[in-house]
Amino acid sequence: MESHCLPFREIPHTAKLFSSFLGDFSRVAAYYAHPPTTAGIDAAAGEVRLDPSVRSAVVGILREQNLRFAQSEIDSATRRNLDRLAAGAVAIVTGQQVGLFSGPAYTIYKAISAIRCAEETTRRGIEAVPIFWLATEDHDLAEVNQSSWVTRNGLARYDLPTHDAEAGRRVGEVMLGSAIDPLVDTAAQTLEGPGAEDVARALRHSYRSGETYGSAFGKLMARLLAGRGMIFIDPLDPRFHRLAAHVFSQAVRDAALLREALVARSQELDGAGFHAQVKVTQETTLLFRSGAGRREPVRSRNGAFVVGDAELSGQQLAAAIESTPGEFSPSALLRPVVQDTLLPTAAYIGGPAEVAYMAQAQVVYHKLLGRMPAILPRASFTIVEPPIARFLAQYGLEVRDLFAGPQQVRAAMEQKSLSGALAARFDAAEQDVQKLMAAFEEPLGRLDVTLVDALRSTQSKMLHQFGQLKGKVARAESFRSGVLERHQRILFDALYPNAAMQERTLCALPLLASCGLGLLDDLAAMASLESPAGGRSCAQDHQILFL
Repeated sequence: MESHCLPFREIPHTAKLFSSFLGDFSRVAAYYAHPPTTAGIDAAAGEVRLDPSVRSAVVGILREQNLRFAQSEIDSATRRNLDRLAAGAVAIVTGQQVGLFSGPAYTIYKAISAIRCAEETTRRGIEAVPIFWLATEDHDLAEVNQSSWVTRNGLARYDLPTHDAEAGRRVGEVMLGSAIDPLVDTAAQTLEGPGAEDVARALRHSYRSGETYGSAFGKLMARLLAGRGMIFIDPLDPRFHRLAAHVFSQAVRDAALLREALVARSQELDGAGFHAQVKVTQETTLLFRSGAGRREPVRSRNGAFVVGDAELSGQQLAAAIESTPGEFSPSALLRPVVQDTLLPTAAYIGGPAEVAYMAQAQVVYHKLLGRMPAILPRASFTIVEPPIARFLAQYGLEVRDLFAGPQQVRAAMEQKSLSGALAARFDAAEQDVQKLMAAFEEPLGRLDVTLVDALRSTQSKMLHQFGQLKGKVARAESFRSGVLERHQRILFDALYPNAAMQERTLCALPLLASCGLGLLDDLAAMASLESPAGGRSCAQDHQILFL
């Protein structure tokens, strides 16, 4: 496997804060508790404090949940890690929305990053286990009810129908319904390669009527990652809400202080030239409340709290949290604090947006928990399969060239697509023009030196027009067969679909089918934070992997 490292600053739409986080951490160090290094993880691990009774209760719930996600029994690696967690291990945590069919490929990359980080931390003498937080409490169903695949016929998008009654509900509770069975059959039939049977079996055993978005996602991920020791946590369990109720209550008591601190942090980020990831207003609190099948934000207004049409005093809201904590869930800025109230987290593995909003969440950590884990970027990949690599080579392209868009890529492809005979004739003709013009330069210079500039300008225009003609000839040749258009579509579908990075758009399942589940081991090897030379790991760049 050949790997090329591409700095994130060269990738379109990379946030300035994330670029600084990776390339110049000193600029953003004030917004994080620890640097994104092995030393940062080790320091955060030394600060972990988790009440033994909380640890015991959490591990008990996790044993139940992971048994439900398992095929019949928890695999030995996960069972062993649950025992290690119970005995005092720290956690390397990651998480993601429960997207259909595992969501975009970076979901898998997050998981293997956490697994690899936990293994490396353990080798350094700190017992650590990987934990995947299922974002089942999110309520944006439109973000999880579809999956994009590359098939032999191009891009395919699989959508699961939604119903009005499901709008605003926590997605982990939404049933898949009977439409999931034919959708799975359609998707599974497109899988090809040595891993197709394994992936199709995992898909069919996980996504079926009777499951929810949360349960199906957990079952699929458990099957794909079997034997690697990943522990899954579904925060919808009301027992977790009971264990975290004091955090919800404190967030209500300190709502004004937290809001003030978050507004100040947002202004600080803006003043430093960065963008605050999460908008904070004078009505912002850090809680949601679920009721009547909907998840509503808790807002602060005129000294009281408003949920939907209901207005509550601070005392009434605190009483509601005490009596029914399962109705409450955290916002994006409180969620990591709730997570680390329940888990002994030494490091959180996140994507660019998560790394950015952790710069805001730090003030919440400081006020409510008193500690914060090290924040690290997940491994980031573009996978180039052999047929796609051949197309890139054929047209003299690199993956980064696709970022310029179809028009520029098409022009480059046209220049490379001329038949050998025509290309040779154009090259010879261009050389003839250059020789002809060169022959005029000396006599014209003797006559009037300003004529030399005019000659060079004429030559430049002639060669430009020649290039334009060359492109038109290439298009004429290509359109005759349709090959160029088809090759361009194949390249963009595979590497930069819908003008977005492959990992953010395409599901990983077709790739795992094509290459086999052993690809996960290869990717994990590329996700190491440790550099043999002691320098910066390529895992903190975007990696282009040629299979």
